[in-house]
Amino acid sequence: MEDKAHFPPVNPVPAGLSGKCPQCGQGNLFDGFLSVKKSCMSCGLDYGFADSGDGPAVFVIMLVGFVVVGLVLFVELSFQPPVWLHLLLWLPLTVVLAGLVLRPLKGLMIALQFRHKAAEGRLDDDQHS
Repeated sequence: MEDKAHFPPVNPVPAGLSGKCPQCGQGNLFDGFLSVKKSCMSCGLDYGFADSGDGPAVFVIMLVGFVVVGLVLFVELSFQPPVWLHLLLWLPLTVVLAGLVLRPLKGLMIALQFRHKAAEGRLDDDQHS
């Protein structure tokens, strides 16, 4: 039996970025750092639909890469430090920025997936007859 409870629309951006349930905006989406819970403790929404795939990682690579490469170029052209100093500066910064951005982006992707009822593509058997 399908749940017929009505919930007011939740803005997926703040809900996703804060790691809250995309249906009620109250319960936590994550169990740990990146593991998605089985369901919402507040409204009971089954998170079985939540499959963000590699989407958040791609956006993290683009965002963090843009920031870090820009900083690397600025520092290299301005100060010309040795390679070991580049490694000392940029590797930890890259790891920290990726860690800070990955969870909110994964939450956002899942909230948008719920909002737009995105699902895996399926072929209708009736169309092939």
